[in-house]
Amino acid sequence: MTLKLHSAAGRWVVAGSVLGSGAAFLESSVVNVALPAIARDFHVGVIGLQWVINGYLLTLSALMLLGGALGDRFGRARVFAIGCVAFAIASAGCALAPGLIPLVALRVVQGAAGALLVPNSLAMLDMAFAGGERGAAIGQWAAWSAVSTAAGPFAGGWLVDALSWRWVFSAVILFALVAAVIVTRHIAADRIPDSSKESAGARSIDYLGAALGTLSLAGIVGALMSGPAIGFTDWRVLAAGIGGVVFMGAFIVVERHAVTPILPLSIFRSRQFSGVNATTFLVYGALSGLFFLLMPQLQENLKYSALRAGAALTPANVIMLVFSPIAGRASARVGPRALMTVGALVAAAGMMLFARVQPGASYLTTILPAIVVFGIGLSILVAPLTSAVLSAVTESDTGIASGINNAVARLAGLIATAALPLAAGIGGSAKIEGAAFAAGYARAMFISAGLCAAGALVAFITVRSDGGARQVKPAKRRTRGRRQTSPR
Repeated sequence: MTLKLHSAAGRWVVAGSVLGSGAAFLESSVVNVALPAIARDFHVGVIGLQWVINGYLLTLSALMLLGGALGDRFGRARVFAIGCVAFAIASAGCALAPGLIPLVALRVVQGAAGALLVPNSLAMLDMAFAGGERGAAIGQWAAWSAVSTAAGPFAGGWLVDALSWRWVFSAVILFALVAAVIVTRHIAADRIPDSSKESAGARSIDYLGAALGTLSLAGIVGALMSGPAIGFTDWRVLAAGIGGVVFMGAFIVVERHAVTPILPLSIFRSRQFSGVNATTFLVYGALSGLFFLLMPQLQENLKYSALRAGAALTPANVIMLVFSPIAGRASARVGPRALMTVGALVAAAGMMLFARVQPGASYLTTILPAIVVFGIGLSILVAPLTSAVLSAVTESDTGIASGINNAVARLAGLIATAALPLAAGIGGSAKIEGAAFAAGYARAMFISAGLCAAGALVAFITVRSDGGARQVKPAKRRTRGRRQTSPR
């Protein structure tokens, strides 16, 4: 049984999906605004804030595909609801955290919960609707997700200034719980399709692969963040780094031989698919590095309030909301390669302009131009990138392909937040203000611009101008329903 979008049952499914995924998307954008306040309360510097961000991104990126596989196996609505409740509980814990270590631990749990709800939010829509109704439902989901992401910095800034950084975590609890109630009551009560017949079978889950992937990322990222503070020759850093590499090797071996791998490596035989994901990694790594360092720079060195710092990014969000659909239609006519290349280069130019955001800089003449140029670049890039991902593989693999691309974007943020401060000379810094941080921030913006430019080159070389699919051997596991939009 499929639903009509404007039926009561259809509206409930969309509402539950939007509220749950919106909580996760909102949380990922508001926390950056709260970083300076967290640093002041807990007396931590760059490395402490890296753990706050990366504790969340580690499990979110490493377990994203596992979350989708669990939804396929045990029911998407059930796994989504569990993820929502766990996300709410972890968010409440973050709001009450007495120190840095408990906060980071709870952020790890929060990311794991997000990995359950994010991939299954769209999967429920995919199963509940068909044809044009499905496209319209996904369009509503994408629009509201964009609104929640765009509102995040502004709302987060207001909460930090008016109340406390702790309310940045408290604010999403109600959204997640309401989403769980809606999905539990209405999908079960109305017998809305939850899983395909294939999903109902006793298919095995690649828990070993998920564990190895998580341990690998934890070791590598932990070494990158801790090395500048305690020394890269310290036995703890060496053990973490070497262990991460060993676990990564084991992960690849397991995925090559698993019956139902969590990451089917055969999908990377498509040159375009591999190239688009490389572009995603480079551009979204630069994007994550920008937002991680820009908020402390605005608040600590330019003396912006949290509200003003969050509001400063509003023009970029408005530009993306207005122009991304236009770029999507243009991509259908001219193909994704040109737009991806131009978009990444324009974003690189915006990154270079952000390097000029230094103490005493004017918003109208320095900050706003950087935001506008950067927003235009992302608007040109994002929709064609999604199109290129899906057209690179066979139809049966579009679910896993877009899920991988989503996970790659989160992984890019994880690695960039760990490595970019180190590359810019401020890794392990005890302060997020002053001349040394401002200089490191400028270097980081130039590095980020280089990453965007490299992404443009990769897109130009690997993406076909017509965007046509390059047939590859289907992945071993069909993942109908685990369809994701581009990683925002």
